[in-house]
Amino acid sequence: MRLVLQRVNHAQVKVEDKSVGKIGRGLVVLLGIRNGDGERDSKYLAEKVAHLRVFEDESGKFNLSVMDIGGEVLVVSQFTLYGDCRKGRRPSFTQASPPEEANKLYERFVGLLQERGLRVETGVFGAHMLVEIQNQGPVTLILES
Repeated sequence: MRLVLQRVNHAQVKVEDKSVGKIGRGLVVLLGIRNGDGERDSKYLAEKVAHLRVFEDESGKFNLSVMDIGGEVLVVSQFTLYGDCRKGRRPSFTQASPPEEANKLYERFVGLLQERGLRVETGVFGAHMLVEIQNQGPVTLILES
């Protein structure tokens, strides 16, 4: 699994001009799932996202996690994170997991974050979405299992 994590002041995802997920201060997770990913990957990354210290304390140091600040998480499926652009001019997505398998792990990842007490919003798996992000910092990190 691969994810792009962004620290945000607020974010929203829309499908067909309707808001389907909206958060305030917290994290946006763009989640890609590849062939061979499983439960272990979901658990590892959910734990990382919940406890990664990317929010500043009173000294301005990255010492607080999204859980510490009572923040929210918006998770958006993003198979294009496994786009291979090394050959030609069109990305190849052969590393990306088939939709049925990917959706199961996507839902499991979301559930694992919720089990940790986080308020989690999502996009719509497989839909064409518009994601509005106000990246705070900016802080953007890439995590892989």
